[in-house]
Amino acid sequence: NKNIQNDRKYIKNTNVRVGLPAVCFVWQIAMVVLFGVFIRYDEESDTHWVEFRRENNITSDIENDFYFRYPSFQDVHVMIFVGFGFLMTFLKRYSYGGVGFNFLIAAFGLQWALLMQGWFHSLNPETGKITIGVESLINADFCCAGSLIAFGALLGKVSPVQTLVVALFGVTLFAVEEYIILDLLHCRDAGGSMVIHCFGGYYGLAISWVLYRPNLHLSKRFHGAVYHSDLFAMIGTLYLWMYWPSFNSAITDHGDGQHRTAINTYLALASSVLTTVAISSMSKKGGKLDMVHIQNATLAGGVAMGTAAEFMIQPYGALIVGFCVGIISTFGYLFVTPFLEKYLKLQDTCGVHNLHAVPGMLGGFIGAITAAAATEAVYGAEGLRNTFDFEGEFENRTPGTQGGFQAAGTCVSIAFGLVGGVCVGFILRFPIWADPGDDNCFDDEVYWELPEDEEIVPPVLEYNNHMIHKHQEISESNFSVDQS
Repeated sequence: NKNIQNDRKYIKNTNVRVGLPAVCFVWQIAMVVLFGVFIRYDEESDTHWVEFRRENNITSDIENDFYFRYPSFQDVHVMIFVGFGFLMTFLKRYSYGGVGFNFLIAAFGLQWALLMQGWFHSLNPETGKITIGVESLINADFCCAGSLIAFGALLGKVSPVQTLVVALFGVTLFAVEEYIILDLLHCRDAGGSMVIHCFGGYYGLAISWVLYRPNLHLSKRFHGAVYHSDLFAMIGTLYLWMYWPSFNSAITDHGDGQHRTAINTYLALASSVLTTVAISSMSKKGGKLDMVHIQNATLAGGVAMGTAAEFMIQPYGALIVGFCVGIISTFGYLFVTPFLEKYLKLQDTCGVHNLHAVPGMLGGFIGAITAAAATEAVYGAEGLRNTFDFEGEFENRTPGTQGGFQAAGTCVSIAFGLVGGVCVGFILRFPIWADPGDDNCFDDEVYWELPEDEEIVPPVLEYNNHMIHKHQEISESNFSVDQS
């Protein structure tokens, strides 16, 4: 009887047949209503573009922002849906959940982000409308990225309804902290080291800490990778790695700002690969590499370069940043993640602490130091104004003061992530979300219809068996000939 009671303690009702459709339908209908009330095309996507072009002496349709931003939007969009999605397929029995729930979060999140960011950044007080264009779509994808990063810390331990709740509050918190950091503090953070990675990482970690599962070891059989799942996750890594220069430079200023951001990100990413491989090899007997390190820490250079990439950090500076964060991130996977789980009761499935939270925080402070060190001799008077947008009420701000505000912005993102994550974590602890039991985590079978398992013979064995049968046939044939 005692054993039966212990078993029942871990059994949970994971049926989402009512809850998930209800949330999806109600929230999507709410999006339709809110878009109908607030969202309209901006002047570059409206049919009045022809008049706007004439009034502003624009000579060609090529000068429409679509043609400048859309290639970057495509790259960012691929990162959000393919890169993040496939990076989360490393668990042996949770590939559907990794890529499928990533898809769900992003599809809902981008709609809510267009509204939230619109209310803070582009609401016309006269008409009460929000106008959107291609840059709005990029920013909405950025906003989703924060929630997707948080999902990485919770991967395999939450229900699909809970993922939508994480996205709802994550996008809301993101829009507020982004407004404080970029508008009120006037920080520069084109690639989102602060507003995306640092916030998203600590937001997910705080939720995971509140949702600590003392009996998660009951799902240990599923908490790991197999050969093909690691290979699929590596596809996500390569997509993210290739397109990260576009991610960091997508909304930077036309001209030198975007050009410089892509170069610096490109170099930091390359540098972090070599140091990741070096530390991974040093950590194992025989110098073998760990796929977890290669999938994740190789991307840390792009995260840490998000803030400073548009500054004059110089190419060698970008290499130094990538060099250092590759080492720090790999050490995080080796030592920090086990420490956090053992002593702080923090279960971080994807290791977002090492790929997003810490590199994002470091990226924010690197940006602060680089901004504070900016001089007119290096940037030029006009270059300094353009890079840091020293105009209007901020025209008298000095680089030293800007550096201080950049550091303050990093602290704001950490605070929003931790406090917001704790609050959302307590909401997700209510027993109404149909989350999996401690013995059912990391398993797609809980929320997905799976194909029936087929008995698959490994190719080598199949070949050997075929050859054995072939030899038997030959022997039998020879025997029959001899007998005759």
